[in-house]
Amino acid sequence: MTISAGVTEDGPTRVLVVDDVPDNVEILHARLASRGYEVVTATNGPEALEAVKVQAPHLILLDVMMPGMDGHEVTRRIKDDESLPFIPIILVTALTETEDVVQGLESGADDHISKPYNFNELEARMRAMLRVKRLQDELDLKNRELEHANIRLKKLSVTDGLTELFNHRHVHEQLHDEWERSRRTGEPVGVAMIDLDKFKRINDTYGHPTGDVVLYETARIIKETAREIDMVGRYGGEEFIAILPNTDEEEAAAFAERVRAAVEEHLYRDGAVEIRMTTSCGVASSQASQADTPEELLKAADEALYEAKRSGRNRAVRATQVETPQPQA
Repeated sequence: MTISAGVTEDGPTRVLVVDDVPDNVEILHARLASRGYEVVTATNGPEALEAVKVQAPHLILLDVMMPGMDGHEVTRRIKDDESLPFIPIILVTALTETEDVVQGLESGADDHISKPYNFNELEARMRAMLRVKRLQDELDLKNRELEHANIRLKKLSVTDGLTELFNHRHVHEQLHDEWERSRRTGEPVGVAMIDLDKFKRINDTYGHPTGDVVLYETARIIKETAREIDMVGRYGGEEFIAILPNTDEEEAAAFAERVRAAVEEHLYRDGAVEIRMTTSCGVASSQASQADTPEELLKAADEALYEAKRSGRNRAVRATQVETPQPQA
């Protein structure tokens, strides 16, 4: 099957013809349409910009000398619009001096042809510019795919694969960043350590796939309980951590209690298996604790978690409720 010059596998090539002389527009429209191009026309700069906004053409044939807004200004505005794809612009001009050609190219035009022109030469220049556009479009597509791949890769590098929360390494980085911010602003930072009670028996009794369901659903409960500014991660095994910006110990304890109550009320299901779970939580805040480093703050929350476990589980304990061992005399 023979394909016309202006038709590709994706359909007709759309060309915008811009000229303030109606006869020029009519003649060029007829010649291009006979070659299979889809032709859109405009008689001045503002019309051309509006036509591009409605539907970006594959190529623009643009007269330079027009009243009001000339072709150079139209070119600059199109090339400066980052929302538009690459659109080749061929300036069609009666100006043949070198400085006129230079001005056109510096405005962003991709090529020029002088009036009066030979139509075969014009179409050859069009085909050359359309080849450039195809290559540019392919490059843009590859760049977008690469950008999306990099975003996915970055997300994978900071995300726990099972729970989709932040992973151990990344929550440590976030804790350090939040600690430094807290020191600069004077606002407190809270930490909540959350551990599923007697989780090992779930894996031993029902198997690891059911255990994974429990971990995933617990992660969702914690994430839904947290604020948008809070940072929630899987600390390891069945243990989770929440970093709570601008949160004192009382507010951190209230958050942990909401999580504890939500987990206790939740019915975990894996097929026919139905399970109830509880959590133990330990919380600490930079203002209430004696911590001088983020590691010490984390240790205080972890010791409060250990106390919650030791004192019966299914409870939230504050770091200030944990008795500090006195040195032996």
